[in-house]
Amino acid sequence: MRYLSRALLCLAVAGMFSTGAKAQEVVGNNQGDFNEFMDRSGNMYRAASGRPGPEYWQNETDYDIDVTLNDKDHIIKGKITLTYTNNSPQELDFIWMHLEQNRFTEDSRGTLTTPIQGNRYNGDIDGGYTISNLEAKVKRSSSSDYLINDTRMQVFFEDPIPAEGGKATVSMDFEYKIPVEGMDRMGRLDVEDGTIYALAQWFPKAAVYDDVEGWNIEPYLGAGEFYLDYGDYDYKITAPASHIVVASGELQNPRQVLSSTVRDRMERAKESDSTVYLIKPEEVNDMSLRAKQEGTLTWHFKMENTRDVAFGSSKAFIWDAAKIDLPSGKKAMAQSAYPKESDGQHAWSRSTEYSKASVEHYSEKWFEYPYPVAVNVAADIGGMEYPGLNFCGWKSEGASLWGVTDHEFGHNWFPMIVGSNERRYAWMDEGFNTFINYYSTLDFNDGEYPARLNKTRNMTGWFTSEQREGIDTYPDVSNLRNLGMIAYYKPAIGLLLMREYILGEERFDNAFKSYIETWAYKHPQPADFFNHMENVSGENLSWFFKKWFYGTGNIDLGLDGVQQYEGNYVISLTNKGEIPMPVKMKITYEDGSSENVTLPVEIWQRGDSWNYLHRTDKTIENVELDPDKILPDVSSGNDAWPNSFYED
Repeated sequence: MRYLSRALLCLAVAGMFSTGAKAQEVVGNNQGDFNEFMDRSGNMYRAASGRPGPEYWQNETDYDIDVTLNDKDHIIKGKITLTYTNNSPQELDFIWMHLEQNRFTEDSRGTLTTPIQGNRYNGDIDGGYTISNLEAKVKRSSSSDYLINDTRMQVFFEDPIPAEGGKATVSMDFEYKIPVEGMDRMGRLDVEDGTIYALAQWFPKAAVYDDVEGWNIEPYLGAGEFYLDYGDYDYKITAPASHIVVASGELQNPRQVLSSTVRDRMERAKESDSTVYLIKPEEVNDMSLRAKQEGTLTWHFKMENTRDVAFGSSKAFIWDAAKIDLPSGKKAMAQSAYPKESDGQHAWSRSTEYSKASVEHYSEKWFEYPYPVAVNVAADIGGMEYPGLNFCGWKSEGASLWGVTDHEFGHNWFPMIVGSNERRYAWMDEGFNTFINYYSTLDFNDGEYPARLNKTRNMTGWFTSEQREGIDTYPDVSNLRNLGMIAYYKPAIGLLLMREYILGEERFDNAFKSYIETWAYKHPQPADFFNHMENVSGENLSWFFKKWFYGTGNIDLGLDGVQQYEGNYVISLTNKGEIPMPVKMKITYEDGSSENVTLPVEIWQRGDSWNYLHRTDKTIENVELDPDKILPDVSSGNDAWPNSFYED
């Protein structure tokens, strides 16, 4: 064997230097398109299989909160006690916390990075936190030392929080003015019967300390949303007795805050598939339906294993509800709270119907809804999601109301259950959610409203725009005109292509469900998603992930021609785009019959052209690429042979 190898080597060298031999060009190929990208190797915390590693950890944040809503001065005032569990392998001398109400000041980073002409993320500038009586305790040691910078607060401990299960408590009093404009995420709205308070980012909360970045403490600027640990919440809201308070989690004291009439209606709603009024439109100002006619009431809520809570409060609420049936046999409750300005069968009177259908669909198809309520609140907010509660536009109706309700409830799966980092990777929640919204909309009332995600060729103008950006662009960095595509539609189309074109429904669904189950209530990174989908589906998808999710290239498959060859046909194909894709084509014969042929993506590994030998004793009349028009192919003019043939 050794002698043969030497002989072959000598022949090769002799050939290179023989008289008259011409220099040989190195043959190029496209292997680089198929190589792994980014560091996706495993470690003790995150396995290369896309699963948490044997020493994966995350910290826990449990909250006890007691606040009062002052509807005269529009002020929230209260106290928070955070119990912080440090499951990391390092002891912690301090923790970082988010003070997101500090965005609403004149000199906040968010204010100073908002364009003069404004945008969706406008915010008031006369707010911000007042913090007092802070105490940070580890066992018997206590500290009152903290530092505030913009929307972040660093809390120091006298003794560090021990690693691997050590606990600390941080308590403080806080107060702030509720903004009218709350960056389209929270705020207040005046309607005829009162003010609607949409309360989110309403208390100081701990930042995430993880194995990837350490402290995740990017400032709250605008487009970037949230990244939070999980824990249990026990919170009380004292509001005027005239108010109805709806919130994330389960109401603990209905006898203290609800009249007997409303309690009876709620019991009926728990068993009803159709919407039941708790407060009817004509009863909004009927104080006999309140537990008290004057003073205040304290509403007590609890929610377990959640990353956040939010609430709505108003004396102007119409309130209705219905039961949600879950696959395990458990029940939850859909609720809607809205003013009379939003009432009507064309509008918010169908909100609870929409909410119930949305949650039931996602529970059946992907992962069971874990929360006791799903509340939809009408507010002056385009659409914003929190665990178990949405704020949606009070003027929305019809298809628009269905769309925003379904989208915001879909967020309970991404990122409320699968807890990705929204501030960095908006595509891992907005894009994934937009994808599952497509199937929910197809399913609702057998397609009552249109679902257009599969009309990918309607978006090729953006795909070829010189101003386009990559999906991996951080939301606070991206041009807001691109945000809808790079955070929502392009990643959603990516999943659609994986399901409908690349993997097929069965393989994709197995992998995607496994990803949700594996990372439920945990913190996946992009590499974890890529690794998991590859490992469960059994397909190396680096060629797609790298080019679609981390690039700005496009798809452009083409037909160069069809030639007869020894009684069969050679179909010449070309890849003129930057993204290789499997080839699906419909071949139609002279006798009117047709067949579909699929060629694997590996045909493009060696180069950008491929000749396919199609064996048949029939006469080919025409060939069409991507007959279902799933691909956002940026040049449809070369998708058919002969060129004059094209079916849209």
